[in-house]
Parts: sequence; C-alpha cells; structure tokens
Amino acid sequence: MSTVEIHAAFKDEQSAMEALHKLQALRAVDVCGLYEHGRLTATIEDAVADRAMRLIEQVGGSITSGHSE
Repeated sequence: MSTVEIHAAFKDEQSAMEALHKLQALRAVDVCGLYEHGRLTATIEDAVADRAMRLIEQVGGSITSGHSE
C-alpha cells in the first residue's frame, strides 16, 4: 500500500474539524494536527489522494505540501 502525506491549512478550527471528519470517512490512514490553529496532516492511501485533496479544497483548505511515502 502506497500512501501520500498531505499538509493543509484552514482559515479556522471549524473548517479543519470538518475536513478531519470527512477524511476519516474517506478512510484516511491517519489524520492529526493543530486543529485550533487550522492545520492538519493526513496520511491517505494513494488511490484516494486526489479525492482527499479535492475534499480539503472544498471545505476551504489549502494544501501546503504533499508527498508519497
């Protein structure tokens, strides 16, 4: 299983928490971060990485970096 680590920033905690819940529903391998500061890091299976990035952008997030592991 190949994974991608995505770092994202959000305008507020609420947006970061919304992304957290949606990424969990997408079956993220791991999601952690400083939600109160609008930041999170998600480890996602490569097969759903594009969907995860679109989801982050849909809730107002911006992807600060992402790389394969």
